[in-house]
Amino acid sequence: MGNFMKAIEDESERFLEVVQVADPTAQVPTCPEWSADDLLWHLTEVHAFWAGILRSGAQTDEDTEAVEVAKPQRPADRGAAIELFREQTAALLAQLEDREDQDPAWFWLATAKTVGSIRRMQAHEATMHRVDAELAAGLPSGPIDPDLAADGINHGITVMWAWWSTLPGFEFRAADGMVVLRATDVDRSWRVQPGRWLGVGESGKSYDQPGVVLIEDPEGSEPTAAAASVTGNAEELMRWLWGRGPEPETDGDPETLDALRAAQQAGMQ
Repeated sequence: MGNFMKAIEDESERFLEVVQVADPTAQVPTCPEWSADDLLWHLTEVHAFWAGILRSGAQTDEDTEAVEVAKPQRPADRGAAIELFREQTAALLAQLEDREDQDPAWFWLATAKTVGSIRRMQAHEATMHRVDAELAAGLPSGPIDPDLAADGINHGITVMWAWWSTLPGFEFRAADGMVVLRATDVDRSWRVQPGRWLGVGESGKSYDQPGVVLIEDPEGSEPTAAAASVTGNAEELMRWLWGRGPEPETDGDPETLDALRAAQQAGMQ
């Protein structure tokens, strides 16, 4: 809890420092449809939305509609936009400060409807958008705490990529091999299965999307050998998985690695 709160506060402060020196019209390389000012507004909206979710006690999808309606409007003046970001970040932190991780709250992933999910998500979102702001401003990108980065890897796999698994009737078709992700600086690894999610949405549209699931071998069982590996420090792995950095060192079966790359290139859901 404490590390995530510190990350939201510190990364949001650094984000604002960088945005204020960036050209307002500068393109964000990692979000090319946005300018620096669009990025500022996006994170303002995000903080306002989640502060509103917590303030309102929203628990269902229907509850979120009133929160959406009550969100602030985008200021035309940049100074006002910067001040609004400060206000909404403070509001988010205040709402999170008063709650425990296990407290129920609406979250977009049906299996993770807790305050802790919001706290964790906003720590990683603030971090990644801080990186985006540095890129837009043409500034060197500051480091990411190794433990936060390691959690960002796990969060990306088990939350961001898990959305497809919650859709009724969707089936995961595994690729031929597994990949092990190795973070050398924190001595952690993740065994993942790339593949594709197949299904039909509520509108009748058919989907065939790349995906990744975490492999958790039963206790006492011998792990299946991985067909490929991706190795780097935790920050390098997180940046790559979240589309903010180059691919780390790879080894093993090219087709299995390509299946993982397809999911990485599709982005976090």
